[in-house]
Amino acid sequence: MKPELRESDVAPDPMEQVGRWIEEARRDEVPGWDEMVVATADAGASPSARMVLLRGQDERGLCFYSNYESAKGRDLAENPRAALILHWREQGRQVRVTGTVTRLSPEESIEYWRSRPLASRLSAWASRQSEPISERSALEVAFDEVQQRFADTDDVPLPPFWGGYRVEPESVELWQQRDDRLHDRIRYRRDTFGDWIVERLQP
Repeated sequence: MKPELRESDVAPDPMEQVGRWIEEARRDEVPGWDEMVVATADAGASPSARMVLLRGQDERGLCFYSNYESAKGRDLAENPRAALILHWREQGRQVRVTGTVTRLSPEESIEYWRSRPLASRLSAWASRQSEPISERSALEVAFDEVQQRFADTDDVPLPPFWGGYRVEPESVELWQQRDDRLHDRIRYRRDTFGDWIVERLQP
């Protein structure tokens, strides 16, 4: 039996409620608990989606990191809006978020950058993300060159083309699986005064 999702049980602020679900998925060791889909669109409204790692969540929104010159980085430069999906199959739960996207401050990006393994920092320098490359060996050569460039230090600097994004929610939907396809769907949306409205949607 999947738990019931009631309007009276959820937090008044969606990011507080999303934080609860994220923590429960992490605590229960749900595989891929921190994986999420990020969907973007370019200036011509051509959509694109990919999986990324959730790397921060608070009352302001959800965060991830990327190369600013990647396909999603170019989309977000042209059209700074995104849709996110977090899905925890074992718990029968899904979260959908849509909102505006802003870059994190350099200080926030540097703090996360320094927490990454050395090899991941080197690969971020070596890869021109989303650009064509002749063969894998060319990427390995680029990595070796970067490794030699920073051979004398473990303090690899943050690339100017790399950093974090925050999706600031305008709409958040919680989906809880129930029997017979009678799923629970609770949506948060802003009213004209900027306050959150909590409402039930039909499955």
